[in-house]
Amino acid sequence: MNKKFEATKAHLAKVWALSLPYFRSEEKWKARALLVAIVALNLSSVFMLVQLNDWNRVFYDALQNKDAAVFWKQLGVFTYLAFTLIIIAVYKFYLTQLLEMRWRAWMTRDYLQRWLQNQAFYLMELARFSLGSSATATAQATSAAMPDNPDQRIQEDSNQFTSYTVSLSMGLLNAVVTLVSFVGILWGLSGDFAIPVGGTSINIPGFMVWAAILYCAVGSYVTHLIGRPLSGLNFQQQQLEADFRHHLVRVREYSESIALDRGEKVENTQLNRRFSDVLANYLKLLKTQKNLTWFTNGFGQAAVVFPMVVAAPRYFSGAIQLGQLTQIAGAFGRVQDSLSWLVDNYSTLAAWNATTLRLTSFNDSLMAIEGRRTGLTNTAGPESTASLAPGGKNLDGVHIDDLQLALPNGQVLLNSAHLKAQAGDRILLQGPSGSGKSTLFRAIAGIWPFAKGHLDKPQNAMFIPQRPYFPDGPLRDALAYPEPAASYNDEQLKQALADALLPQLADQLDRSDAWGQKLSGGEQQRLAIARVLLKKPAWVFADEATSALDKTAEETIYQRLLAMVQAAGGAIVSIAHRPSVAAFHTQSWTLEALPEGNSARYQVKVAALP
Repeated sequence: MNKKFEATKAHLAKVWALSLPYFRSEEKWKARALLVAIVALNLSSVFMLVQLNDWNRVFYDALQNKDAAVFWKQLGVFTYLAFTLIIIAVYKFYLTQLLEMRWRAWMTRDYLQRWLQNQAFYLMELARFSLGSSATATAQATSAAMPDNPDQRIQEDSNQFTSYTVSLSMGLLNAVVTLVSFVGILWGLSGDFAIPVGGTSINIPGFMVWAAILYCAVGSYVTHLIGRPLSGLNFQQQQLEADFRHHLVRVREYSESIALDRGEKVENTQLNRRFSDVLANYLKLLKTQKNLTWFTNGFGQAAVVFPMVVAAPRYFSGAIQLGQLTQIAGAFGRVQDSLSWLVDNYSTLAAWNATTLRLTSFNDSLMAIEGRRTGLTNTAGPESTASLAPGGKNLDGVHIDDLQLALPNGQVLLNSAHLKAQAGDRILLQGPSGSGKSTLFRAIAGIWPFAKGHLDKPQNAMFIPQRPYFPDGPLRDALAYPEPAASYNDEQLKQALADALLPQLADQLDRSDAWGQKLSGGEQQRLAIARVLLKKPAWVFADEATSALDKTAEETIYQRLLAMVQAAGGAIVSIAHRPSVAAFHTQSWTLEALPEGNSARYQVKVAALP
């Protein structure tokens, strides 16, 4: 019992932690005003139901007594009560939906901002996929703690959380207020119930109240026994649905590669397998909900006649009139509805619990990243530090001291490395595949969490990754990314395209397309280089930036990049395997393997190129 209480308390604490920021945000006064208005409308609704319950007694007594004057008068009273209840219901619905919409909008914007700052989106994926393949238990545990499908958590889970939280909390408030309002009425109407025992009888005051409590207690307990698996099944269903949707998106993104590989059958098999998992879990969820529906519907139907059966002896004996009987039945129904809140909302509570857990894990990961800047710590290897953060004070070159570079599984690639690059240098970073060349670039850029040491580097630098990203939309936006396209005029954009050997795209600046899929690999590399030539940084770090280009195009591109950085007083550092690239560089950083038993797998050898 204590464990269940502690678990419930912990869950409510998570809900509170997720809910409170909105009501303390810049929108707090609007949020609080809406909440107060909704609470007031709920209280007003309960008050009107109390009035309607009393109206039932007077109206049906008038029918029994054939009192026409009272009958027609009460019809007028009913018109007032019904019209007021309609107004309350309409504005309660509208304001509730408005609060849910505003809350969801704020939460979505807040999560988007936090997910996209401090490279949180990158670090989460790095933890999940890099650590997921790690051999160490520590890495696997860290990977498991990382949330899957952050897109779903931002879009779907935040929507469900706000909707469920508002509806359930207002429903619970309404149930409590209704219970408090009607339990006294029911107690007064119940009278004493005599139970014969031997030659005497025992009178139970407020018998209908105790009957309602017993009836709902049994119903709630049975509902919990039947519906207990729903929370876990809902959690699993959300995860499986998101995985299936994610793979569909990947097929769309890599449609050309899949078509070239004739991978349709494989993708169809994988998609069907994922969808089969979705259906299998949904079938389990459906069967549990079916069993729960059997009971809750039977419970609800029995509740219709239960108060009539219990109160019928008093009515037939003449102790109460028809109006009182209907009032007792109405009051019992309200008390029973209030006490049956768990029964009526168990499925929704299970879905809300699953959504809260998913959103909480996502929020915890964001908080961890915000708390430690990178948000990732690997106890099996070097700890994440901020000492390799980008934007150092050294504007003349790159200075790296005591660099320790590791993989997510804790394996150290470099240890106590010292590297230096000055303005005018042309450095080629070489080494075997998988030796950590791109990882070193990530560390210099300040996005690799498994590194420590000291770094100074110029701010006016750009990195060209192996797989450049281009947002869908107008070409000018893809070219200027991440800056707004309005920062450059058409002549500058067209000149950058021409310098990158893409003159055929100069007249398509306003054409919208999925450029990452529309362009060939060589065109994508040239568009990424056009972006660099447009912005004219002093320092360029190019990771296999011309691997898809022919020798002539590669030579032209490098000549223009070198002319740009020399004019700006900077330097270029390249990663490349093709020997032809070495002709454009004067110095090499080569990652050489060390014998087993050393503290690192590689060392960096600096040498001049002929």
